[in-house]
Amino acid sequence: MQHDHDLTVTLQPHPVSPLVLTVAGDLDHHTVPRLRAALDDLTLAPGAGLVIDLSGLTFCDSTGISALVSAHQRAQDAGAALALAGLDPEIIRVFRIMGLDRLFSFHDTAEKAIASLQ
Repeated sequence: MQHDHDLTVTLQPHPVSPLVLTVAGDLDHHTVPRLRAALDDLTLAPGAGLVIDLSGLTFCDSTGISALVSAHQRAQDAGAALALAGLDPEIIRVFRIMGLDRLFSFHDTAEKAIASLQ
């Protein structure tokens, strides 16, 4: 099976808050630097919110999961809130097995995640 390791990470500036980072494609050890770079470019202020929209995610390996965990850690350190949106039920199952459902809040859509952080 040919993997082209395509991943797009797009920041949608939101009129008020929170920021919405849309991640689409395969999130694996080849593409995770793109997500880390996008996250490093974000300025998270106390009370701010960040939604990572994963509805376009087709694959996520352990490096992808650890990048999301470090995004959560960074948001926490900054006093900002982070929510994940649009996760595939299969990926949510993996997060639950790893106990990460205690770390993250999951929402069906980016809109619901935005509403939860406002």
